Amino acid sequence: MSEVIAGVEVPDTAAVAEATRLIEQTTSPLIYHHSRRVFLFAQIHASRLGIEPDPELLCLAALFHDTGLTTPFSDVEQRFEVDGADHGRKFLLEHGFSAEAADTVWTAIALHTTPGIPHRMGPEIASLYLGVATDVIGVGLDALDPSQVAEILAEHPRGDFKNEFLAAYVAGQKHRPDSTYGTINADVLEHFVPGFQRVRTVERMLGSAWPS
Repeated sequence: MSEVIAGVEVPDTAAVAEATRLIEQTTSPLIYHHSRRVFLFAQIHASRLGIEPDPELLCLAALFHDTGLTTPFSDVEQRFEVDGADHGRKFLLEHGFSAEAADTVWTAIALHTTPGIPHRMGPEIASLYLGVATDVIGVGLDALDPSQVAEILAEHPRGDFKNEFLAAYVAGQKHRPDSTYGTINADVLEHFVPGFQRVRTVERMLGSAWPS
């Protein structure tokens, strides 16, 4: 029987069930509950805006989207979003999904912290970004039914989410600071890591090998 939270049906598929177990067992409760909330908020936004993502692909993208912040996922020095995207695509391909479906999930995860682009792309990519933006920084929260929000939080509580998530954000990237160049992730390290200085594009341009 399908699970329904705040009117949103969680896809009742073998892949979603296995991915849910994997994320619950290999990440923290913080990331697990955040990922589930992201799917629910993403699906509600999609319904509100009249876009129709594939629920299974959207759910899988939400489950894997922050796995790049944790081990055993973060074993390559690259952007954490790309870590998560790589592992999400690998999971889909290993479970018989098409290359197109796997690439959709990869793109949704890889772009989930990049403003200004996801909303111009496919429904899974746009919806995931909206779900993340709502849960992390409250974008679009005022457009949601308070009763739906309350039901989601009852099932997947936030706790001290702001502080705990920022701590996880730093812990997942402080060993690979160069990977944050040109991203919002540099803001986090600049705030929390003593001595970290973001690389600035103006300095790179002016200091390049070109004489003019």
